[in-house]
Amino acid sequence: MLEHRILEQLFRLNYSKMIHLASILLGNDEEAEDVVQDIFLRVAASDIPPQNGSYLLTAVRNACLNRIRQMQLHDKVKGLLPVEDEADLQPIDKRMERLDDIAAYVDQQLEEPHRSIFHLRFDEDLTVGEIARRLGLNPNTAYKYLTQCIQQIRHHFEK
Repeated sequence: MLEHRILEQLFRLNYSKMIHLASILLGNDEEAEDVVQDIFLRVAASDIPPQNGSYLLTAVRNACLNRIRQMQLHDKVKGLLPVEDEADLQPIDKRMERLDDIAAYVDQQLEEPHRSIFHLRFDEDLTVGEIARRLGLNPNTAYKYLTQCIQQIRHHFEK
């Protein structure tokens, strides 16, 4: 664990530059603070302090790019599923029946890895990145399979 004095010095010297960079990249001050805080937590947990401030700025840049990628992926998946449609306005028993129909379709009709990805995403509420790591896939591949799965389900139930 890094000495408190060293961490405090790193914070004083670099925090404003780090926040400024993160705010520019993310366009959101709260997200920027989260990213910078995460970096300082990782630095505090390490035994070796960064040698210079450019390391910290590089860490901010990389963390922001990762955060942007996560947000874009989340928006893409969210865009595949309608937020509100006639199914949302149905009584709960009708909605539960529809969900049971979808679950049965997934288990009986979808091939692997589509079935596993669907269950990991919607039953276990994992992110696409977490699914990819768990199944040993590239995140783009996991996203592609999830997209195909959702489109297949949507097409089947639109009939």
